[in-house]
Amino acid sequence: MKRALINLALMITAFTIQNSIFPLLPFLSAAPNLLLILTFSFGFMEGKRAGMVYGVVAGLLLDLFYSGPFGFYTLFYVYVGYINGICTKYYYEDYITLPLILCFFNELAYNLYVYIFRFLIRGRLNFLYYFRELMIPEIIFTVVTTLFVYRLLLRISRWLHEMEKRRDTNIV
Repeated sequence: MKRALINLALMITAFTIQNSIFPLLPFLSAAPNLLLILTFSFGFMEGKRAGMVYGVVAGLLLDLFYSGPFGFYTLFYVYVGYINGICTKYYYEDYITLPLILCFFNELAYNLYVYIFRFLIRGRLNFLYYFRELMIPEIIFTVVTTLFVYRLLLRISRWLHEMEKRRDTNIV
């Protein structure tokens, strides 16, 4: 229960930072997608079910904030949580390469999803401009941010695991 509440607080904090602080920084041409980082990290560390739950939370936050069809972001984030939850069997705590690779492919899939359903359907066919000006900077920022955020999430997960272990030993 404590883990879920702390992770929910992290999701709300990431959503707030992503949508309130990053747009105000003039030197950023694109902002890292913190909710995507948290969703795939929770799915990768905790499994398919947890990834899907956190995907629903992240997707609902974005669906409530942005206009458009309700469920647009929720659908994508649930899939991200589920697919990355499949990779749990390859999870090693100090292994950073696989989370970076997952981040790259998740961010690429997210940007292609947004391009296809937000731009391509409306007849905006200049994919190379979108790729060069929006996708590449956002992918780079998100992957670099993953280096720091994933380590933070790993520390929080270890701390929560130690708290749970201490609580279990006190009961017995």
